[in-house]
Amino acid sequence: MSDVSVGSQIFDLVFHPSHATVYTGLLSGKVKAFAYNQNGRTKEVFSVKVSQKSCRGIAINEDGARLYTVGKGKGLNTIDTSTGKLVETRAKAHETAINRVKSVTSWLLSTGDDEGVVKLWDPRQKESVRKYTHHFDYITDFLWLDDKKHLVTTSGDGTLSVIDVRAKTSDHLAQSEDQEDELLSIVPIKSATKVVVGTQLGILSVFNRSSGWGDCVDRIPGHPHSVDALCVLPASLPNVDHTSTILTGSSDGFVRAVSIFPTKLQGVVADHGEWPVERIAVGDGLDQLTLNDSDEEAVQKPLSNSKKETVGRIQAQVDDPDQGDSDSESDESAEARHYWVGSAGHDELLKLTNLGHFFNGQAREEGVDERLDDEDTEGLLPSVSLGDEAAENTAELDRSLNDLDTGSKPKESDTDSEAELEPTKSRKRKKKDKDPLSLKRKKGKNEVEVEGAFFAEL
Repeated sequence: MSDVSVGSQIFDLVFHPSHATVYTGLLSGKVKAFAYNQNGRTKEVFSVKVSQKSCRGIAINEDGARLYTVGKGKGLNTIDTSTGKLVETRAKAHETAINRVKSVTSWLLSTGDDEGVVKLWDPRQKESVRKYTHHFDYITDFLWLDDKKHLVTTSGDGTLSVIDVRAKTSDHLAQSEDQEDELLSIVPIKSATKVVVGTQLGILSVFNRSSGWGDCVDRIPGHPHSVDALCVLPASLPNVDHTSTILTGSSDGFVRAVSIFPTKLQGVVADHGEWPVERIAVGDGLDQLTLNDSDEEAVQKPLSNSKKETVGRIQAQVDDPDQGDSDSESDESAEARHYWVGSAGHDELLKLTNLGHFFNGQAREEGVDERLDDEDTEGLLPSVSLGDEAAENTAELDRSLNDLDTGSKPKESDTDSEAELEPTKSRKRKKKDKDPLSLKRKKGKNEVEVEGAFFAEL
């Protein structure tokens, strides 16, 4: 885990789709970009002032060339990510402060403001192409459904709505009933056949697209406080079902991994202490590193090509003694990919957590909350026995590294060093006498039953 001090509260963040760079929108009105390497070490790439007022929302286009920002200043700004310069500003894009922005396609942007107004923009044009006014409270999140070309919006007025961007009118396609709760975030699950919505009361509301958008079909309790942020997992992330597992950011300061259908708490991914988690994003753009090892004196010097080939071949034999050299290349390629989850709260810190470590069990002790019951933590960290032959290969790996290294003794791999050197200390919290979920709330058609011990002490 890596904590990056940005000097101001982070309102939103987004990762570059291919480069190892994360962008943050700050309370100070600045946008700061940080490059990171496979060890989680960071370096500031650029910092640009886009407004005298706060930058609330940030989005990046499909190829990562343009960054779009919105905020209290009511403007829509465009930044060139290659130069870090502000290239275009649409002043007074909305009549009130803009809360959210999303790059829908290469030819379409969406923005939502504090009064519930949604606007669609063509990046090539100065004025908006469509305006929707069916919401009466602030827009909290957007979800793009590419198969139907539908834009789903959530609002603080307790409803979600669906907009068909191909329509020629400014009428929305559908709108849900009042859920009697603020809808704060939204993500797709089950190959986008269902969507999950985070709420102010900590309920995860599930909508089934085949059943229509009128009302949720399931309600999953468990979070003790509001679910301000939701995030899906990359399809290429190993050892996890990305179609049903999501990340949740709650105002109690925890980023959790939760499986939906069946409902299961995977564990705590990151801890922001007493500060609420308001934004989560996942990046895996390590194919083109923007931070070289030479930029950081503390970064370990990489092995030579011959050493890498030997280490990769022996490591593949440790993982599977029956595999030959042909399989070692694919194993080495899979291990070289790193997935980072960025989370932000009110503590002026950007937390970068190695997501692969969490789901692989290599850093599970950092993510498990001590407040869970013993029976809840069973099975989270399975024991693995290498066997005699694999153990011999492990010893051979150690001997080979010593023989190859003519200089200083190499350190352990970057992917393991951060997790082992700086374990996160979980804190026990006092149990509350009153269940915050006991407040009156509207039930869905089929409320999911979850064991009381499962989420009781979260």
